[in-house]
Amino acid sequence: AEASGLTFAVKHEALKAYANGEASFTADGQDYTMDADGNILSGSDEIGYVSRFVVQAKENGVVISRDFKEKLADAIDSDTKEFVYTDADGEEYTYTITYKPDSKTWSVLQSKETYVYDRYAGPSKTHWLGTDTNGMDMLTRLMYGGRVSLVIGFIVVFIEAFLGILLGGIAGYFGKWVDNLIMRIVDIFYCIPSTPLIIILGAAMDAMQLDPQIRMLYLMLVLGFLGWPSIARLVRGQILSLREQEFMTAAEACGIRASKRIFRHLVPNVIPQLIVTCTMSLGGTIITEATLSFLGLGVKFPFASWGNIINDVNNAYVMTNYWFIWIPAGICLLITVLGFNFVGDGLRDAFDPKMKR
Repeated sequence: AEASGLTFAVKHEALKAYANGEASFTADGQDYTMDADGNILSGSDEIGYVSRFVVQAKENGVVISRDFKEKLADAIDSDTKEFVYTDADGEEYTYTITYKPDSKTWSVLQSKETYVYDRYAGPSKTHWLGTDTNGMDMLTRLMYGGRVSLVIGFIVVFIEAFLGILLGGIAGYFGKWVDNLIMRIVDIFYCIPSTPLIIILGAAMDAMQLDPQIRMLYLMLVLGFLGWPSIARLVRGQILSLREQEFMTAAEACGIRASKRIFRHLVPNVIPQLIVTCTMSLGGTIITEATLSFLGLGVKFPFASWGNIINDVNNAYVMTNYWFIWIPAGICLLITVLGFNFVGDGLRDAFDPKMKR
């Protein structure tokens, strides 16, 4: 039964009535009628229809019209292997129908001719770094890919730092059963095999055909939730050594509440170590995202990242003949990760009082 807003009971009763050749049925305490074409009527209003076939699109957001479903049903009834359909925009497409006896389903493929210009064109005045397999300018893709990779890196590190500082600060300050509980949670997260988990989630998102932007959001959340335990353990260890010092005894004697003592007096003293950890983690996150995108589990087309740009090298011919496709993205990754590591070391030296002479 095809209609939006109908309850399961209405759809179920409509299918039963259609199968039994009945002209009316009752569902949810309301009477409905059905005409010879399978249209479901509530009074004189058409609210849906019943079809012998369930037609689903493989791509998200594709709306299949009733006219197309009826033309497809006619083609299947007449045992036609191919038919032509003109959509509402006047575009004509050829559809190929293949029956799969194992699953008792039909596979319907749309055929449309497309032309790609300047595919794998070499560096020139027009395209300084050449073009990729889709004829897109590689320099533009590199710039957009850098933005995506950096945004993912910063958001993942922010999630890690937020959770790590919050839970590590609470565990280090309160100790006892609170510390024991949070540290056991940290141990559980350390035991989670992150790479197989991300691969499984990537395959699941492929099966669900998620929108690339939603997929990117899920990727950031997963990487962030898997990466916070190391920061929590660092913060907890530093706070354990700081909470017994004289300035904390004075803060407690002044009646300052616990949350303020943790986040105003203890956490700022952990900042130098946090800066180094977060900058190192930022470089590692960018490499992780690039690896996942290279494997086809991370950022998806049409979004660009340095990882899915390098993905072209899984074709040996492209790797050996079109160096301008993957070498610039690899150099960008190398320079970015090295840069963040150097910045982290410099900030540690600048903020850590022990490093000053």
